[in-house]
Parts: sequence; C-alpha cells; structure tokens
Amino acid sequence: MDEARARDVLTAAGVLPGPVRDASLLTLGENAVFAAGDLVVKVGRDAELLDRARRELDIAVWLADAGVPAVRAADAKALLVEGHPVTVWHRLPDPVRPPQPRDLAELLRVVHALPSPSFPLPPRELLGGVERWLRLAGDAIDPADAAYLRARRDGFADAAATLIPHLPRGPIHGDALPRNVHIGPDGPVLVDLETFSSDLREHDLVVMALSRDRYGLPAEAYDSFTETYGWDVRAWEGCSVLRGARETASCAWVAQHAPTNPKALAEFERRVASLRYGDETVRWYPF
Repeated sequence: MDEARARDVLTAAGVLPGPVRDASLLTLGENAVFAAGDLVVKVGRDAELLDRARRELDIAVWLADAGVPAVRAADAKALLVEGHPVTVWHRLPDPVRPPQPRDLAELLRVVHALPSPSFPLPPRELLGGVERWLRLAGDAIDPADAAYLRARRDGFADAAATLIPHLPRGPIHGDALPRNVHIGPDGPVLVDLETFSSDLREHDLVVMALSRDRYGLPAEAYDSFTETYGWDVRAWEGCSVLRGARETASCAWVAQHAPTNPKALAEFERRVASLRYGDETVRWYPF
C-alpha cells in the first residue's frame, strides 16, 4: 500500500470533516497514518489487520478507564474500507520535546503494574508476522534469505516457549520504543497500542537492549531507562533468546518494503548478512 492508495481508502471512508487532500501523512508502514484537524486516522495495510485494529480500540478504552496516559480513540468502531481497516483517533497536542528512554520506562512501570483487562489479550506473537512480511516481499528478496529467516524464526519460537521469566506475566505494550511515546504539555503519553499483549514483561525491556546493541542508542540513555524502570533485562538469562527473536522479526519486517523501496532492500540485506555471520557489531538503521 502506497500513499496514493491509502488516500483513496481515506476518501472512501468519509471519516474526515474536510478534504482528504488537506490531510498530512505522518507515517507509512503497517498503517498509513494521517492527521487532519483534531483527528488522526490509521489505514491498515490489508484486511488481515482488522481484528488487531478492533482490539487496539478496546485497549484504548481500557487504558482510559485505568487512567493510563495513552492516545484516545475518537470512534469506538473499526471500519473495513475496500479491504483496509480504518480507525479514528483524537489528535494529540504538539510535542513539547522529543521522548527519552526514561519517559518510556515511566510508562512501562505503569503498564506493567496493571491487572489484565476484562477482554482477552493475545500472547506477544513477536514472530507471527514473519511469514506475511516475507510473502509481501515476494521475489524482491533472495529466496535463500527468506528460507534462512523462516528457519531462524522456528528455532527462536521453540526456545522462547521454554523461557522462565524473572518478572510476573501480564499486560505489555509489545513495541516499547521511545518513538511510541508522545511528550505533550501534561507529560508522556503512550501511543501505537496495536501490539498490546499479555506475555513476558521482559518483551518490553529487550527492545531497548536491542536498541543499545544494534541501533546506536548511547549507553547513558540505556542506563537512564534501566534506572527509571528499576531493572536491567540483560541480567536475565533469557535475554538473548528474546533479543534474537526480535532481531529476526525486525529483519523480516523491513522485507515487506523491499519491492518498492531500494533503501529497504539494502537495509534488509545488511541485517540478514549480520545475522548469518553472527556479527553483532553491524549497525542497523531504523526504517
């Protein structure tokens, strides 16, 4: 799904009060996210994401009831428009500063203290999207690379199933990165709720450990995260398993963009090569 297609869906949805041409594109990934006036609209890549979109709305209501600072839904229903899920959200005020790892840690402490909601949360199927992302990549990637990632996925899935957690299981964000925190005038707010799950709390902490190791997060920034949260997941013997699983998923996620974006293909090939040869010094770049 490119921007033009997403705008066509947005037009068909009829959820904006003004012309779609005036809506600004914020991001384009699994969802195309548009802002217009006081609203933000998410257009999902395909119909397979409809159930996830519906659950994200349920999660937003649950977090609001619990008093957790998080993005709020403007409409409680998800639409399916021309094969694409569409959800509508209240637009947050302009940020007052960039989010920091410690801001994320503050919100994770709140989320990790929550009891389970009245509706079921799925397990964090970190590797569940690998097959779909590789399928979307098609012939743009080397079949040997796709086969390697499938085998790696299966190995880490088996290893993760036997992990003994250090923290109690329960609700997690599932994609705990500073980019999913918005710093408004009233403080940090959690956004992008679609990966909320009930699973090992360590999933949320490994993300930042990987950011330190692969994406160039400074050591002092990572230390501020662990100090604010109160524990460093790297002290847990299962850390390498969840880290490896997330690396596998992150690599496959980039693959879906390879057919239309040469930079995505180059980043995918860099990541696969570093995994094949076990080179943990290779820097990965956010995409």
